[in-house]
Amino acid sequence: MPDLPTPQDATEAALFSECWDAVLSYAGLCTSGSLTAHQLATEAFTLGMREVRAAGATSVRGPGRRAGRLPVIPELLTAVRSTAANWEADGRGHKLDPDLRLWLNSGQAARYGGPPLRRPVALRGLRDLQDADASLLWLAEVEALPLPTVARRLALDPATVTEELDQVRGLFRDRCHRAHLDSPMDAQCRSYAGLLDAVSRSAAADTPGDLSRHLATCAQCAEAAACLRLHGGSLPAALAGGVIGWGGLAYLERRRRAAEVRLAGVRPRAAEADTGEPEEGAGRTRVLRGGLLAAAVLLSALALGVSMMPFGDSRGPDGPGDDTAAVRDEGRPVAAPGTSRTTAGPTPSRTPSATPSATATRTRPAHGNPDPEPQGTSSGTTGTGPSRTTAPAPDPACRVAYDLVNQWADGFQSTVTVSTGEALTDWQVGWTFRDGQQVGQMWDATVEQNGSRVTATAAPYDKTVAAHGTLSFGFLASWQGGNRAPNHFTLNGKPCAAS
Repeated sequence: MPDLPTPQDATEAALFSECWDAVLSYAGLCTSGSLTAHQLATEAFTLGMREVRAAGATSVRGPGRRAGRLPVIPELLTAVRSTAANWEADGRGHKLDPDLRLWLNSGQAARYGGPPLRRPVALRGLRDLQDADASLLWLAEVEALPLPTVARRLALDPATVTEELDQVRGLFRDRCHRAHLDSPMDAQCRSYAGLLDAVSRSAAADTPGDLSRHLATCAQCAEAAACLRLHGGSLPAALAGGVIGWGGLAYLERRRRAAEVRLAGVRPRAAEADTGEPEEGAGRTRVLRGGLLAAAVLLSALALGVSMMPFGDSRGPDGPGDDTAAVRDEGRPVAAPGTSRTTAGPTPSRTPSATPSATATRTRPAHGNPDPEPQGTSSGTTGTGPSRTTAPAPDPACRVAYDLVNQWADGFQSTVTVSTGEALTDWQVGWTFRDGQQVGQMWDATVEQNGSRVTATAAPYDKTVAAHGTLSFGFLASWQGGNRAPNHFTLNGKPCAAS
């Protein structure tokens, strides 16, 4: 068994004392007894510190993005997982927990060493943060350290550490959203990516039923949802499970118990005696640990399911909020203040579409005048010849398909798909609502609404459209009294024909 590496300076000595307890705690989950836990922790700590030193020696000083790597504690926990895999490969797997051995030989374990774009979203998102930000997030959310302790450890201002943590949570969410969009996924998952981003930005936003059903059956999108929802308490579990892998939830529970013991003033070693592992060959602890793991997984899954389920009428006893006359989204589809929120359940006359895509059957609700108004502008221009009034004709190379995907008591979900005959490097799509509808959230575009006129501007990642290609975006909106399809569609100011 290798000896622990010798600290090179006072900073590294402090780092040893801060990290060894975390490494030993996770090693205890991975093994069948306290002796092998210490052996695994020692080998992993030696390997991990060697990698941390190598990364520090090659890091670039000064401004600019660092090479993607994890903070020290999750890096050392990753070394525990790697060392356990080496034990399994060289014939020492009998010293490991049986459930861990099954996991190490499964496709789940292969994700952590496989193609980068197929690795867990939380792992990629944490790697993409600056080192100080990633350390702050991990220590506060997973290690459950009090914020004054975190501030002291990272040399931050205790008066502003709470604000900094909120900002880092937002940065982590943005990195995870980008990682989710970059992941290989099928057409159905991609069609829900924008909607998932929109509804997960606010705790007040209700989740449409079709998205809830998709998350219940798609592990990849559910994993992303746990990272994107910063409210509801799912972030620590998403971080621990996505970065550590096997045993992440049980490790999270251990660290929370250790934090509670420290706050209560009990010596850590006494607390470890209550939860420590017995010597080799004692199977009772493995059974208890397996029960704890199963319970933690079940509780996490239930919490995620409940957080993503659509709720009942969200208007509450005070009734719906007042509609806003103008809604402006500066680059993110967030709920507009005062906009009526969606409520569960579509109208009985419509069967909800399973996929919010441009191929969904367009449905006009039985409200108001069923006769559609003509597309294009109605303002005439006077020619220089004989007196006559002409209206700009819609461009036949530009066609718009407006799809009502879902509708409920005071809200609806729609998609807009535009076919263009010419190549675009940027775009704006405009239309006019005929019944006072108000857009609340939009994905794959940013929204500006002035009265009944709505303008959707291309998102930064979605500006380019090839000739004879299509662009598409979706939105959630509120309606009262009527919900006819909009008209007067334009693309970059030019009238478009309706499909």
